Amino acid sequence: MESNMICDPSSRKPHRAALILARGGSKGIPLKNIKNLAGVPLIAWVLRAALDSEVVDSVWVSTDHDEIERVARVWGAKVHRRSPEVSKDSSSSLETIKEFIRLRPEVDIVCHIQATSPCLHPHHIREALQMITEQGCDYVFSVVRRHQFRWEEVDKKDVTNLTSPNLDVTCRPRRQDWPGELYENGSFYFSTRKAWENGLKELEKMAYYEMLPEYSVDIDVDIDWPVAEQRVLRFGYFGREEKAAVRLFLCKVSGCLTNGQIFTSVSGEDHVAISARDVAGIQMLQRENIEVILISNINEPLSRGLLEKVAQLIGCGLHFGEHQNGFEMEQLMMEKKLCWDEVAFMGSESEDREILSQVGLNGVPSDAPVADLIAAKYMCQRPAGNGAVREFAEYILMLKKKSLMPVHQENIDRANF
Repeated sequence: MESNMICDPSSRKPHRAALILARGGSKGIPLKNIKNLAGVPLIAWVLRAALDSEVVDSVWVSTDHDEIERVARVWGAKVHRRSPEVSKDSSSSLETIKEFIRLRPEVDIVCHIQATSPCLHPHHIREALQMITEQGCDYVFSVVRRHQFRWEEVDKKDVTNLTSPNLDVTCRPRRQDWPGELYENGSFYFSTRKAWENGLKELEKMAYYEMLPEYSVDIDVDIDWPVAEQRVLRFGYFGREEKAAVRLFLCKVSGCLTNGQIFTSVSGEDHVAISARDVAGIQMLQRENIEVILISNINEPLSRGLLEKVAQLIGCGLHFGEHQNGFEMEQLMMEKKLCWDEVAFMGSESEDREILSQVGLNGVPSDAPVADLIAAKYMCQRPAGNGAVREFAEYILMLKKKSLMPVHQENIDRANF
């Protein structure tokens, strides 16, 4: 029986879009948004969190730069190519967001996420968005609690009238006795379409979302980079593979363990150079009961005999296939009684894309041609044959350590963070 009911457009589920603004003209750190941080492009940390949040209907990157667009698409985002009018040094975020929603009439809620906040997690996005969709807020922004005493600025010659808006010097409180103050941490700003269109001038119900200090990382200048890298290794969101228990590491020989060079002696014997750091990295995995197998195929420039010598020298297995594709790897995993999520793979060439996209954890050397084609979970700072395998091995072990930690990593004393 055919229904005569008319669908009310206002009753549809609101379209929620995550939007990351990433202009190419950063003055402090050139192309900061796609510079690698802990093996991942900076912008990819928040893209991964947004895509895995499962509460946004689309994830967008607004940019004016070709390379940022390429990285954004590789990591699964849609791209809004912003106009020159909102790509100036003087352009505001509000102007750029207004242009985005003008061209996207389907969007009802914009979750503006800052690319420079690499410790954002999916649960932050879910909980903050609920404040709009379930509690009726029209504007929600992220804050962090700080225990810092502030002083009013005065003329340097006037040292008698110093005043503090939040401190009585005669009764300085202990940190644990003072709740502190809330500051914007710049991680995100969520709002309804109507609020953005009105320039945030007629907000009816605002709210803040408090993030713990360990997640409040904002990269602004180059000196922040090494500090942020250590913080993100401890508190960043590594995607769903974070809880994966790697039991097998597959490593391509040419392009990963070696740089592809072959040396021929006067007697006609072929030789390859292998970094002692990479050998040590493989041994580190083996000591943690992670099996290591070198893989190669008939297209490998190294002879099978030389490959066997390399595997014997390192003390690991060798899998020599005809095509080195997903089917052959599935056969190998069936023999080992493993699933894809329990496998880590390091590849370098376009022919490795199939396996790289299926394993639970993947990595590529810094000079790998395939790096431009896939969203590698980890991109090494080191090139092939010069410590890249060791670097990826350390990353695998770091993830294993994180997976064994309780939800609140390392039992932080938050009262004294």
